[in-house]
Amino acid sequence: MYPMKLIPPCKDYLWGGTRLKTDFGKVTDLDKVAESWELSCHKDGCSVIQNGAFAGMTLPEYIEKQGKGVLGEDCQSFEYFPILVKLIDAKQSLSVQVHPDNEYAMRVEGEYGKTEMWYIVDCDPGAELLYGFKDQISKEEFRRRIEDNTLLEVTNSVKVQKGDVLFIDAGTLHAIGKGILIAEIQQNSNTTYRIYDFGRLGADGKPRELHIDKAVEVTHLMPPTRTTKPQGETQQHDGYASTLLASCEYFTVTRMNVENSVNLTADSKSFHSLLCLDGEAVLRCNGEELSMKKGESIFLPAGTGDYTVTGACEFLFTTV
Repeated sequence: MYPMKLIPPCKDYLWGGTRLKTDFGKVTDLDKVAESWELSCHKDGCSVIQNGAFAGMTLPEYIEKQGKGVLGEDCQSFEYFPILVKLIDAKQSLSVQVHPDNEYAMRVEGEYGKTEMWYIVDCDPGAELLYGFKDQISKEEFRRRIEDNTLLEVTNSVKVQKGDVLFIDAGTLHAIGKGILIAEIQQNSNTTYRIYDFGRLGADGKPRELHIDKAVEVTHLMPPTRTTKPQGETQQHDGYASTLLASCEYFTVTRMNVENSVNLTADSKSFHSLLCLDGEAVLRCNGEELSMKKGESIFLPAGTGDYTVTGACEFLFTTV
């Protein structure tokens, strides 16, 4: 087993920009890149291994060939690969949307629901996003306001800045605002119920589909209960600092700010995902070296063992 650099599939949704190409080095023929799926085993776009013996193989193909043991003991209870990691560049605001929970999504859509976490990598001054409601409302009022285009009168806007963290429980109404670039760690799902889209037209010149009935069934009609701050305090160590951003039954995400080096161990419990957000470093493992720079994603199978990241960089460290 060895550390694997991943090539992400890219998505050119109409609200996307170009920063994932210009600032984060994404190589694609697309004019704009709204999302890059940095760690993905989803049928709508799979990561491809770039280096080593399995180069050219998709991550799901590698897992099928090597067995689920490469995911770790804590992943064995999941029927499918548990998470999806993205970079998202919102040049324009996304639609107002909601994701169902596991029970509803498995019953209606045949895949997991979606609880997710946003880390604000960068944003324009004064940038805002939509996060739940100002006050609790009824299903009847929710539907009426969708239909008469007054929904935004009762939704909750949050000003954000670089380093903020938002935990989006399944059922929470949300929308990323324009001028925000985020890293998203989520359940392995692509089910989204669009509720309001600012009257925009899709590539076919027609309004994009709304999913009002399903949204009314699954949305939590109340103000959010979580803050925009990391779950833990920053801990200073010799050569690096770590901050617990969010932890739940699906994923644990820590921001690592490396000044010199950090020693880590991919044991039998879980695979490791490293998403580099800034700087450059070298990952050394089992006598081999792998470069890592801004915009790159590395996957280490469970049981890979001890490794060291040396350099000056910031990365998101995700386990299950």
